[in-house]
Amino acid sequence: MAYYNNGIPAPYTDINVYNGTQSPSTVHVNTALSRFFQRYLLEEALSVFKFNIPDTWDLNFFRYCLFIIGHIGVVNTDKYGVICMNGMPYGRGLYYQPTNYLIANPLLQGTLQPRIGVDCEVIRMQPDWCGMWDLVNFYGDMMALSAEAAGINIINSKLAYVFLAKNKAMAESMKKMYDQIHSGNPAVFADKNLTDEDGNASWMLFNQNLKNTYIAPEIMSDLHRWKNLFLTEIGIPNANYEKSERLITNEVNANNTETRSKAELWLEQIQDGMQRVNNMFDLELSVSLRFDIQEQEEMEVSDYYG
Repeated sequence: MAYYNNGIPAPYTDINVYNGTQSPSTVHVNTALSRFFQRYLLEEALSVFKFNIPDTWDLNFFRYCLFIIGHIGVVNTDKYGVICMNGMPYGRGLYYQPTNYLIANPLLQGTLQPRIGVDCEVIRMQPDWCGMWDLVNFYGDMMALSAEAAGINIINSKLAYVFLAKNKAMAESMKKMYDQIHSGNPAVFADKNLTDEDGNASWMLFNQNLKNTYIAPEIMSDLHRWKNLFLTEIGIPNANYEKSERLITNEVNANNTETRSKAELWLEQIQDGMQRVNNMFDLELSVSLRFDIQEQEEMEVSDYYG
């Protein structure tokens, strides 16, 4: 038994079927490289908000539940008092919203099934009760593919020589000569027998037109664009536009609006949940953006136009 990213328990057979629709067998992403980018993209997302929660709550647990699972419940317990805990919403009310929140923890006695709005409250990140792992997963995969392509291109763009040897002894001599050249020796002395009947060297360039095949800089530029797109998604101002003489203020402002909209939606949703928790349990939870998006964007535009 295992869990989906949203916490739903499911057998591994079901998860394999689900993942098969997301990652077709014809496309293979370097899993370790993808996890590398996903980890740091998630940290970028976690940096957007500042949370004020009780000292007895674990801040990292709170943030990871909210951002990855998409929600976290707050309930009063006999042993630990008011706690925050991940759980599973279930039931259906008049407007098809969950009515209860299932909480299971080995340190709690039994399974808690408090009623939302009556016995507990739930803080959620998005209106659909989902987290943002899908964004992290997508951009992590795309950045991994770009980085992998850049690495392969760099390897394939190395200048290669092909040595034509008449026999094994000549091949070994050429290997030693090649080793001396790449060891940095200022002068390499070779036997005249390494030339052909006309006195020409018995080697040739294999890939001479490196400039036309070396595209790593373009791939690295695309890698940077993928990151900027992700930053735009989560509300971090960035230079997500190409510097052009034809760039107008409205185009920059359009990017600014796109950057703010999703972060502000998340902020409003989290604030609404926290206010409900404060009203029920007499707490002082709060959340705010780590920086003023509008102020920073105006400063970046001012710097851009000089």
